[in-house]
Amino acid sequence: MAKKVVATLKQKGTGKGVTKVIKMVKSEKTGAYVFLESIVPVDNVKDFFEN
Repeated sequence: MAKKVVATLKQKGTGKGVTKVIKMVKSEKTGAYVFLESIVPVDNVKDFFEN
C-alpha cells in the first residue's frame, strides 16, 4: 500500500520547490577552501551563487 502512495505523489509532482546547494569558497584567513551548504527555494538558486 505504501508503494501506491509514493507512486501517486510522483505523478502529481507535488513538491516543496526547494533545493540543496553547495558552494566552494576560498577562506581569506587560511587560504583553504570551505564548502557552504544551504537549502534555498528553486527561484533563489542564482542569487545564492552570485553572492
